[in-house]
Amino acid sequence: MSSITDNASDTIAVGVDSKKILFWGCFIVLVSSAFGFVFRSFLMADWGIQFGLSKTQQGEIFGVSFWPFGISIVFFSLIIDKVGYKKSMIFAFICHTLSVIITIMANGYWMLYFGTLLFALGNGAAEAVVNPVVATMYPKDKTKWLNILHAGWPTGLVISGLLAITMLHFHLRWEIIIGFIMVPVIVYGVIIAKRSFPVNERVKAGVSYLEMLKEVGVLGILIVVSLCAFQLGNLFDWSYTCSIIIILIIVAAFAFFVRTLGHPLFILLLLLMIPLATTELGTDSWISDLMTPEMAKIGLQGGWVLVYTSVIMAILRFYSGPIVHKFAPLGLLAVSAVIACFGLEFLSYSAGFIIIVAATIYALGKTFFWGTMLGVVSEQFPRGGALTLNFTSAVGQVGVGVIGAVFLGTIQDKQLDKNLANYDIKNHTELNSTYITQQKKSIFGKYQAIDDGKLAKAPSVIIKTIADVQNYAKKDALRIVGILPGIVLLFYLGFIVYFKRKGGYKPVVLKGSSPNTS
Repeated sequence: MSSITDNASDTIAVGVDSKKILFWGCFIVLVSSAFGFVFRSFLMADWGIQFGLSKTQQGEIFGVSFWPFGISIVFFSLIIDKVGYKKSMIFAFICHTLSVIITIMANGYWMLYFGTLLFALGNGAAEAVVNPVVATMYPKDKTKWLNILHAGWPTGLVISGLLAITMLHFHLRWEIIIGFIMVPVIVYGVIIAKRSFPVNERVKAGVSYLEMLKEVGVLGILIVVSLCAFQLGNLFDWSYTCSIIIILIIVAAFAFFVRTLGHPLFILLLLLMIPLATTELGTDSWISDLMTPEMAKIGLQGGWVLVYTSVIMAILRFYSGPIVHKFAPLGLLAVSAVIACFGLEFLSYSAGFIIIVAATIYALGKTFFWGTMLGVVSEQFPRGGALTLNFTSAVGQVGVGVIGAVFLGTIQDKQLDKNLANYDIKNHTELNSTYITQQKKSIFGKYQAIDDGKLAKAPSVIIKTIADVQNYAKKDALRIVGILPGIVLLFYLGFIVYFKRKGGYKPVVLKGSSPNTS
């Protein structure tokens, strides 16, 4: 317990009533994260027009919603037992507040980018707290309560989605819409400021800091550092050689101390978080924009798809206990992967009110991914304490930021370039050479993007033609990302066979951790 006595108020026992209040404070932290995510998703298309952003630049802003989260959650996971949970939450509150201020004052790409980056840093610091706190408070039902905790995300999506749709309907300025992020931020700040936090089960059991690092291992740190280094290299225009040197230095220093590669199962779970997070968060980043053309045909805004799927997620996560018990964590993940794969492919081909049916299937598939993955890691690697649990979230967020969201944007830009070139050949026009004129660069290389300034001045018939061609590019993006849960399914089936040979899936319990009543 000595490792966290720097903040005594963080470490005293948590009573039943106080535990409930603390849980809901953690819940509202995720609601706040969702507010920032949704409002940016709804406003991104308008920002693209106002500030002349390409689809890939918009994807980069979506991306910075995620990868700084990874840096922040990893950093705080390494030091959180020293600095205390409460100080980490104060840092998160400051980041969230400054983010709102900077975004409201934005005059172009870089202020939007930096404002989003700050919000992501706050999200990472906060989640470095809420995941281990809830896992520690409910040690006998970790998967159940982590799923309920992460119902805060879709709950926030629903509330903020409805707010955004309403405010956009009444044509409120986007600065006012962004300002509403402060409502849940202030609420969680007030709740957390008065709470005491439990002692992590790793610390209770006397597992040393070095033993915790060994659970992650050299390969675990390699995955996170590599993702962050290549993203920063793209941002600051470093060469790949420079990024590799930075990776080698950090990983070598870590390897000198831990001298172990890490548990193979944990490393696989980390890698799987990238396609899993892209399936959920990467798609959610773009879903409003992707579905706008088809939803407009039935007189609805594209954002209703995000709101609708989030309602389903929130309800199911709140009642996750019986579902987790019926399928077991790995079985639930496998079933979810099958449904998500089918749902995304169905969604990419849907039109009219059939979109609602496809969206329902997609929502059922993605609901239990995140919380159940965290539950599996927490149950199988409790010696890793906050670090293994938060590394899993970090890789998911960084992976979708570095790869997923940008990948979806780049697919659209490149597919539009290709589709419009084919249209020109068939119709003897020159739309591609006239409007696809901006040279851009992303982590996936160089590409040609549409010039929104030129397009805004084009005749209405050309604008409509390009919009129709662009709609097919958006469907292509959904179709490609739908392959990811199919890949993930193969690994989950392998895990099920692995545990069956070991006598069945069973949570690992640390001796001396004195589990609380759940």
